Amino acid sequence: MKLTAERLDRISPSQTIAIATKARALKAAGRDVIGLSAGEPDFDTPQFIKDAAIAAIQAGETKYTDVSGTPALRRAVAEKFRHDLGVEYAPDEVIVSTGGKQVIFNAMVATLNAGDEVIIPTPCWVSYPDIVSLADGTPVFVPAGQNTGFKMRAEDLDAAITPKTKWLILNNPSNPTGAAYSAEELRPICDVLLKHPHVWVLTDDIYDKLAYDGFKPATVVAVEPRLRERTLTMNGCSKAYAMTGWRIGFAGGPKTLIKALDKLQSQSTSNPTSISQAAALAALTGPQDFINEMIAVYQERRNLVVEMLNQAPGITCHKPEGAFYVFPSVHGCIGKTSRKGAKITDDESFVIALLDEEGVAAVHGAAFMFPGHFRISYATDTDSLREACRRIQHFCQGLS
Repeated sequence: MKLTAERLDRISPSQTIAIATKARALKAAGRDVIGLSAGEPDFDTPQFIKDAAIAAIQAGETKYTDVSGTPALRRAVAEKFRHDLGVEYAPDEVIVSTGGKQVIFNAMVATLNAGDEVIIPTPCWVSYPDIVSLADGTPVFVPAGQNTGFKMRAEDLDAAITPKTKWLILNNPSNPTGAAYSAEELRPICDVLLKHPHVWVLTDDIYDKLAYDGFKPATVVAVEPRLRERTLTMNGCSKAYAMTGWRIGFAGGPKTLIKALDKLQSQSTSNPTSISQAAALAALTGPQDFINEMIAVYQERRNLVVEMLNQAPGITCHKPEGAFYVFPSVHGCIGKTSRKGAKITDDESFVIALLDEEGVAAVHGAAFMFPGHFRISYATDTDSLREACRRIQHFCQGLS
């Protein structure tokens, strides 16, 4: 008898984690490897946030909390949505979970029945399709290429909607491309959604504070309040506050949906860690100046990486509006052979050869449901980024 459930056959381990693991193994073996595969800020968690966690431990705040989070944190999340987005959620319309990934997982498991469809614009974060599949849903991909700035067109969304469509997942700004939608760009998408009242929207805004050149990413409910009763607005502390390991995500939505997520969470993880919640409360209510300092550094890195990658033969790199990723095309490299004899037949063979020959770890585009590209995270120090891009240029110059 097979031990594992059939549902596990529908999913694959995260390929971003797999690349990072291989890079660490090569480093451990003594190789000089620059890892650009992990979606994690290289900045440390600010000290005042750490101090709040330590104070919580010392004060004995180490017990269970409400499943959906402490009242104080849920109020702070509601205030964040009001202040940052102009969207009003009551505290009982907010849930706090163990990272943004759990919010998404809970939403899909709590709402999808077998055969329900979930529209996912591609390129997309690697976990969306697998979470949908694990919840018995069917991912429906809507490609959005470099010619549209990696942003889904409203007419393509409209064409993808069927009577079976349950959700649209919209990541803004996007992992892996960094593409971000303004309010004007979201308006036609919202108009399509208004035509289809059976379709819910999960807007993953985890990178919303990380935008450049004065760009302001929008969110669905702020653009179209009439969609509020079928929208789940998700965010968290991981990216803007450099708190990936603290595992705090949160969402605002209709009370009936939040209650369903709370019910599921009560039988899985229960509450997020009480200490992390104390830290998140400090993050949301404390000084915010350090975020602008991070943004300035990220913007300089983005500009450096885009410029240097566009100097590499066979690569074209779009300049993104947000997050900390670029998603360059390698179509000009496919069909060639490296200095050491590696055949570049697709994006995966490109990143494998790049890691083996130059010691640069990136993630191939097929992992994000969009072959012919690869993802680089520029959430690492500038000197390492410059050297990594120099190695990529050298690798591409050696292709023939």
